[in-house]
Amino acid sequence: MTRSTLFATASLLAAICASFGAHAQTGPARPSNTPASTSSGAPPSGGQTSDMAPGSQMAPEGVPLPILFVTSVEVLRSARDGGMDIVRARGLVTSNAWSAPRLLPINAGPTVDGVLDLIFQGNAPQMPSPLGSFMEVEALLPIAPGHPYKAVRVRSSSNAVTLKTIPGFVETKFQKTDCATCVGKYFVAKGQAAPANVPAADIVRQEDLPGDFRVIRPDQGIPNYVLDPNRLTLVLTEDGRISDAGWD
Repeated sequence: MTRSTLFATASLLAAICASFGAHAQTGPARPSNTPASTSSGAPPSGGQTSDMAPGSQMAPEGVPLPILFVTSVEVLRSARDGGMDIVRARGLVTSNAWSAPRLLPINAGPTVDGVLDLIFQGNAPQMPSPLGSFMEVEALLPIAPGHPYKAVRVRSSSNAVTLKTIPGFVETKFQKTDCATCVGKYFVAKGQAAPANVPAADIVRQEDLPGDFRVIRPDQGIPNYVLDPNRLTLVLTEDGRISDAGWD
């Protein structure tokens, strides 16, 4: 199969699936600590789909950005002769204000290492999001039969997960806190000692936060305000407690 035919077919399939997905009703985004429903081994109908908040289709679309973290990558293969492979990726976003998660190829056609490189993105919130549990989302991407790939890599804003066996499944854990209960606690920067006589439960350590975050202290200004929905912002009091926080 030629390079142009391969991706033309894949693009057509994705467009058809996305069209069905636009008319399919999906449930609300699932908090990351809620067990996922069991799968029958077949991809859910609707092509590139997600578990997003009801009514999000009615909201104005935000800027397309990578999601926060990829948690798993799976390739499902049709049992029929000449059947296609379907990439199924799951990940985390910072709030249910994200919409339309999808997988987009970074490369096109045969690659030097045989890896199909994808980016997992969605329409980002247009306003800062309050603290809360990370939300799980997923997206599907069909690949035309006869593709040249031996592996699939899916990238987010903070990590990349590579599945080296097709079909197959690989997953990873996100070990950082969502900071849902951070307000009122003491922030301790990396390498600093915690305040004396403060219980461990009342301390937020820098090492436990997602990599992209900022701290605004009482004596600091804010040189610019460019919305980044994957960035955690902490506002501190003079004694080092977190007085306000959000994803912005």
